[in-house]
Amino acid sequence: MRLASHTSVAAGRRVARQVALPLVYKDLRLDRGYRIDLLVEDAVIVELKVVDKVDPIHEAQLMTYPRLGGYRAGLILNFNRLRMADGIVRRVL
Repeated sequence: MRLASHTSVAAGRRVARQVALPLVYKDLRLDRGYRIDLLVEDAVIVELKVVDKVDPIHEAQLMTYPRLGGYRAGLILNFNRLRMADGIVRRVL
């Protein structure tokens, strides 16, 4: 079960914010193990960052979510860039 604190429609797309992604290991389930910043159309993960550079740990975080939630695509948007195009990282599982 995915829990979102807020779901809205933006540009004709459903966008959920702060989506809880449970972590399950054997018989142990942590319902709020991870949180996805934005989930677009229940398919694309969007992680929002304001960092000097996107580090491997940020990309590892992005790639963990699709594995846990069954998603296929994700974006990191780093707002600490002069040009937004330079702050976008795209990944497909």
